[in-house]
Amino acid sequence: MSIVIPDDILQATKMSEDELRLEIAIMLYKQERISSGKVRAWTGLTVIEFQHELAKRGLCINYDVEDFQSDVTTLQSMGLL
Repeated sequence: MSIVIPDDILQATKMSEDELRLEIAIMLYKQERISSGKVRAWTGLTVIEFQHELAKRGLCINYDVEDFQSDVTTLQSMGLL
């Protein structure tokens, strides 16, 4: 599915297409509708760039107990824990 944003709407925001894409992606991330990986894939940001964008907005990374447990399991399977 594709969404077309009319040029007059884009011009009214005074943002570039990339800036608007980032704002939409961050909004969806903040609402926990998409993951950080999806945001980065859609916007082309690196992990560090994404973290900087969150910090500029005073937002934290969505990271819960399940994420932590998954990371521990991954590190254990790699022999790093």
